[in-house]
Amino acid sequence: MSEKQEFAFEMAVSNIRFGAGVTRELGMDLADAGARNVLVITDPVVKTTPAAHVAFESLDASRIPYCVYDRVRVEPTDESFLDAIAFARQGSERGRYDAFVALGGGSTIDTAKAVNLYTTHPPEEFLDYVNPPIGKGIPVPGPLKPLLAIPTTAGTGSETTGVSIFDLSRMHAKTGIASRRLKPTLGYLDPENTRTMPPQVAASSGLDILSHAIESYTALPFSERPRPERPALRPAYQGSNPISDIWSLQALRMVAKYIVRAVEDPSDDEARANMILAASYAGVGFGNAGVHLPHGMSYPVSGHVNGYRAPGYAVDHPLIPHGFSVILNAPAVFRFTASARPERHLQAAEALGADVSRARCEDAGNILSDRIVWFMERLKTPNGLREIGYCSSDIPTLVQGTLPQHRVTKLSPRPAGTEDLSRLFEESMVAW
Repeated sequence: MSEKQEFAFEMAVSNIRFGAGVTRELGMDLADAGARNVLVITDPVVKTTPAAHVAFESLDASRIPYCVYDRVRVEPTDESFLDAIAFARQGSERGRYDAFVALGGGSTIDTAKAVNLYTTHPPEEFLDYVNPPIGKGIPVPGPLKPLLAIPTTAGTGSETTGVSIFDLSRMHAKTGIASRRLKPTLGYLDPENTRTMPPQVAASSGLDILSHAIESYTALPFSERPRPERPALRPAYQGSNPISDIWSLQALRMVAKYIVRAVEDPSDDEARANMILAASYAGVGFGNAGVHLPHGMSYPVSGHVNGYRAPGYAVDHPLIPHGFSVILNAPAVFRFTASARPERHLQAAEALGADVSRARCEDAGNILSDRIVWFMERLKTPNGLREIGYCSSDIPTLVQGTLPQHRVTKLSPRPAGTEDLSRLFEESMVAW
């Protein structure tokens, strides 16, 4: 073994609590933790939902003093992060917050992670903690305050990960912060909280689970990554490994069985419960193994959106939901990466319900991509990048937005340079 070759991986997970109605236990948990001044972070839509009503009732019943920040932006930006951080700092002047509650989807949970970090360990500059090469990637210097996450979508798995993603406005592309210290203290997986999800939100978030799981399962093996100088520098995204593999494959099996039911019939309690579990399963998988090209390519896709507004999302700005921006690139990517790990691509396809009994290794990419496209068609996703407003002349800009995403692109089992990315974006213009 080379002295510079990685030889170990580290498994870090959040605590989760699953069950219909567990949101009602929020106040008791904070009381037991001795919380005296809590900031609840949410968005203006979720604030009006039954999930929020139950959470606030629980806090009131346990006499927990709290303040509400309700300006989270769906698909957050550096500006929206800074707004939330400023709000939290102002509140701290009246008595420092000793705990945070994130109530909403991945955008809310990621915002809460940033608020917790930037108010607990203020940096000299905003980009200090942001992943290189865009930011300095300075390690989080110490523990953060308790963060309790209550997801209201079934997709991002952000309640299990140490990653906080946002759009850097000046680049028109996503980047983020990655540290195990960002992981929420406890995630409440309450199927009751996904009952009001519009079908397109359920579809986009569910397809995000699907891509999370495939990407982490097919990622570069951890043993092929460079060895860090110190254990503390081992990244959160380490490459595929035997423990993440288990969570990722099971997430795929659950998505295959339940995603269509959950999207097409919100009253299907079994399907919704299993999808919120699948989101966390995939989160545990990719939160330690990482994701690769579909996510790296999705960041400029969502960052350069021009006029497209996804149905089902109550927002006042152009929006390509994260799950759609990821899945639109996925079929082309997995056709490209299959030659590097064909058996992994076939196993992922099988977990999604494809018949691989007579499959050849050289067919792995087409089999997996065809299965993904089946779900895309059934769930009425946009038919490729062209349908959300892109054309071939946009490809150079999309490629330039992908190249700096080293945290994820370097986990691709097959390296992708500028020409490869250009071809993949061209193939993603039309999905079927």
